[in-house]
Parts: sequence; C-alpha cells; structure tokens
Amino acid sequence: MAGILDSFKLDGKTAIVTGCGRGLGQGMSIALAEAGADIFGVGYRADANETKARVEATGRKFEYMQADLQSIEPVHAIFEKTIASFGHVDILVNNAGIIKRNDSIDFTEKDWDDVMNVNLKTVFFMCQTAARHYIAQKSGGKIINIASILSFQGGIRVPAYTAAKGGIKGITMLMANEWAKYGINTNSIAPGYMETDITAKLRADANRNAAILERIPAARWGEARDLGGAVVFLASSASDYVNGFTIAVDGGWLGR
Repeated sequence: MAGILDSFKLDGKTAIVTGCGRGLGQGMSIALAEAGADIFGVGYRADANETKARVEATGRKFEYMQADLQSIEPVHAIFEKTIASFGHVDILVNNAGIIKRNDSIDFTEKDWDDVMNVNLKTVFFMCQTAARHYIAQKSGGKIINIASILSFQGGIRVPAYTAAKGGIKGITMLMANEWAKYGINTNSIAPGYMETDITAKLRADANRNAAILERIPAARWGEARDLGGAVVFLASSASDYVNGFTIAVDGGWLGR
C-alpha cells in the first residue's frame, strides 16, 4: 500500500499553467515539475525560456504557447495543443492575471473590462473546457484557480481586481458543487502580499511597504516558492476530498 508521500507525486500527469513565464506562475510550474508533472505553459510573452529551462532541469517536459487571455478565443487551442503534445490533461492552474490601480471614483470602463476579462471571464471558460476534457477522459482532474486575499477583503484602489478575485472564490465553490461528482476537484489558492511584478510599486513605496510588513505576522513578503506546497497538494491525489475551498498562503495576513 502506497504511503502518504506517494499521494503527492504527479508522475505521468500533465499540467496547464497560465502566466507561467515568471513570478508565481513560474514558481508553481517548477514545483509541479519537481513533483513529476509535465508542463504546458501559457503566457502573453513570446517565450518562457527561463521557465522552460528550470522545468526541464527537473527531468520533466515543457511546451509553451503564447496567448492573449483578454479573450476566450485561445482557450480551445490551449487544450488541443496540450493534448497533442502530451496526450492528456490532468491539472489546470489558472494563474494569469492583471491589475489596474486607480481611485474607484475615477476607474474607467476599459480598465474594468481588461481586468475582468483576464482575471475572471477567461478563467471561467478555461475551467469549463478543462471540465469537459476531464469528463470525456473519464479521468477526473484538478482545477486550481489563483484567487487573492482580496477574495476575502476589499482592498483600496483596485475595484476590478477585488471584484474579479471575489468572483474567483465564488465560482470555485460553484464549480465544485457541480463537478465533484465527476471526480473533478476545483479549489483556489489565495496568495497574500508576494514579491511579483504586480507588487513592485507597492514594495518601492517605503511607507506602503512598511505598513504591509507590519501587518504580516511572518514579517516578510511571500515568494513564488511559498506556493509550491499548496499547488502540489491541490494538484495531487492527496487532496481528492478537498472541494471548493480557497487556501490562503499569506504569512498570516488574514488572521490579523
């Protein structure tokens, strides 16, 4: 009988990771590869060479597709190309996201639509397409959405981002309600304040940086590697009875 650590292994699995080129997406791609999964990466940039090299250094395979996720147009092709490359898809990590900052009173319709399209609309249709493939494969599967601590809080000056991340938490629960019976586990990870391009301006602002660090019990910004354990857990059979939950990886922020 396999031991508990074996249930975390992803040998023979294929994971789609959006926004894989750097930051949290790169970190999660590497963690999944270290656990045994081959990676089909999706990104807005022309290449993801660093991620490719680091995934392949683990002995796993990496394929990449450039796609603009402002629209759902690339969704079908992402899955078709994954299956053409690896024969099947087992794990979806919806990590790609953007943020627009402005006072709510001045927030524009274009900024609202841009954020909602990438962070919520395309995520839903990626999940829908994954579920259809999992059901057709009769294999079950894992869907991992990247939420935010703003799925639980309001934040300031990021109205569309807050709305989208609140929506991620909600649709994750809804999809779990509908798809758990097919052996599909739909869950989310809510990162706290992480060292990424999105937070570069916050970290460069001495006052904001100090205020944020003062609130985090762990007394540091999170790093991409901090999501590795959560994403491997939710991608593996160790989480087979976890459905519709959003796990905060935030250094204790939400506990304050």
